[in-house]
Amino acid sequence: MIEKQLIVNHCLAETRIALMEKERVAELFIERHNDRALVGNIYKGSILRVLPGMQSSFVDVGELRSGFLYVTDVLSDEFIARSRDLLAETNEDLSHEEIEKKLKWTKIAIERLLREGQDVMVQVSKEPLGNKGARLTMFITFPGRYLVLSPYFNHIGVSKKIDDSVERARLKSVFEPIKPENMAVILRTAARGVPADVLIRELEYLIALWNDVQERFASSKAPSILHRDLDLTQRIIREQYSEDIGKIVIDDQKLADKVSRLLNLTSPGSDSRLEVYSGATPIFDVYGIEMDIGRALSKKVDLPSGGYVIVDQTEALTSFDVNTGRYVGRTNASETCLKTNLEAVRKVGAQLKLRNIGGIIIIDFIDMEDPVNRERVFNALIDELKNDKARTNVLKISELGLVQMTRKRTSDSLEHLLLEDCPLCDGRGKVKSVVTEAHDLLREITRVHNQTGRTLLQVRVREDIRDWILEEERDWFQEIVDRWGLTVNFKHGEMTIAALQESSFDVSAE
Repeated sequence: MIEKQLIVNHCLAETRIALMEKERVAELFIERHNDRALVGNIYKGSILRVLPGMQSSFVDVGELRSGFLYVTDVLSDEFIARSRDLLAETNEDLSHEEIEKKLKWTKIAIERLLREGQDVMVQVSKEPLGNKGARLTMFITFPGRYLVLSPYFNHIGVSKKIDDSVERARLKSVFEPIKPENMAVILRTAARGVPADVLIRELEYLIALWNDVQERFASSKAPSILHRDLDLTQRIIREQYSEDIGKIVIDDQKLADKVSRLLNLTSPGSDSRLEVYSGATPIFDVYGIEMDIGRALSKKVDLPSGGYVIVDQTEALTSFDVNTGRYVGRTNASETCLKTNLEAVRKVGAQLKLRNIGGIIIIDFIDMEDPVNRERVFNALIDELKNDKARTNVLKISELGLVQMTRKRTSDSLEHLLLEDCPLCDGRGKVKSVVTEAHDLLREITRVHNQTGRTLLQVRVREDIRDWILEEERDWFQEIVDRWGLTVNFKHGEMTIAALQESSFDVSAE
């Protein structure tokens, strides 16, 4: 059995990628093509307002909403000079936040660094969330498959996860003779064991990107985009592909060709693991992924013993409430609570990745009076989070059984991406958005045709979903109709309060 697989579903409206581990979805990535991710994009922006009271500024980057630039993300000549001195003494991979801590850096007031109307080069570090604009930084980075190029700094860093001193020395020796002055090169974990010529070729490519960005900045007017990051599939290949990925399955030939070229460029020979799926049944149905998506949107997550976890996402934080449910144990209450909490640890770790939950997180474990048991649960949580690529910070379990933690958030959670506030309960609940319902319906049309072999389909659907398909997703709808020779008749679905328990569409064949 292949341990890990990447399953890619691509259509005209969106791309969905599932990272499978032991035949279950471990992580899910979705990008709608009319709403591409901004993280990684580099802009020439113009300072709109400087807010001394918040030590931040708003920057016009040409997107729908202004970006947000906090003082700790503003470059200053003094910080760069002191950082270079510090980094010259280490080969650690340090973020600029970690550098600030080591330097015990005293922030310079933002009004001394920026002024309204000033042009700045900024990169998106966090997607717009809710009513907030994108989080911006002036600490530009260019991530590659094996290394990250960071202009302005001047050192060679090696991922902390590469703990072999011989390999760390080898990697550093590759770049010491060739690294440009005033540029930092950070070797990623994937660089372990990679030949020097492959690493050097990637460095040359990233330097060329930086030179191009500088030329564009000098010749363009603000606001304008200087560099757009890779599309979702290429980003996931760059960030997730490793030797333990046994197979990549894509249901679109053109996208598969693009991925093949990327694999040959970064990992020669690895395109042998690439497969193109051309079956009639939707690829996510074949691998059972649609069912996993449904479970990932549920508030209740069952535990093996009979307990369960309630997941509740709010604007400020996400809470996990652990309950014993119908599990009553076999010996005593202490053992029952411990077993349930240890099962919950594994589920919470998995759900954080699957649902892409970030920000402040509260885990309400079942109360444990024994401090030894509390320590066991805490250590189990720390071990579980070691498998998470997102940076986390976890505080000790309190006497009430609460864990407070943070997980780095760069984009919307799965719930925020696929659901919207329920219009009938004033936002106190969640329902699938019109876009999600429309995409589900288009997949259901294909599914019903493949199951029945009929080409005349009657679709009873809410009016807003029908209008979205005919106006916003017409190209995708027409592609389905033309491909299978279908005639699709839409009928208005009469929705009532009682009908809210029913599906918002129904497809039948005649």
